[in-house]
Amino acid sequence: MAADQRSRSSSPSNLLSDEPPATGWVGFVIFGGIMLTMLGGFQIIEGLVALFNDEYFLVTSSGLVLTMDFTAWGWTHLLIGLVAVAAGIGVLSGQTWARVTGIVIAVLSALANMLFLAAYPVWSTIVIALDILVIYALAVHGREIKS
Repeated sequence: MAADQRSRSSSPSNLLSDEPPATGWVGFVIFGGIMLTMLGGFQIIEGLVALFNDEYFLVTSSGLVLTMDFTAWGWTHLLIGLVAVAAGIGVLSGQTWARVTGIVIAVLSALANMLFLAAYPVWSTIVIALDILVIYALAVHGREIKS
């Protein structure tokens, strides 16, 4: 078995490539892509709730860090969610543009949820924590997954 691994790691395709061989962190990048897609779904749900049921949240829109109507917040979360789902699918297919977009969307999602914290504290905190995991997975190990 060790000889088989040595022969694969020293194959001509690996020797000619400038990129290091993939490591066990590829699974973490796949996790990041799946989490990005799931976070997009969470953002879409949060956006739809803000659009259709203003009374669901703990505070009125005047109690938020950034005073905006819940309809505006709903469209913000909905847009972030749709782009996050597309980026998550792109990450899973190994697209470089999706890694960059995923990091940007995760940062925007974390900032939006920080501003939305007063309206829905537990949900926003969970989403921010998952955004941080996605940023780490895509920024540090994202290069290891290619199509």
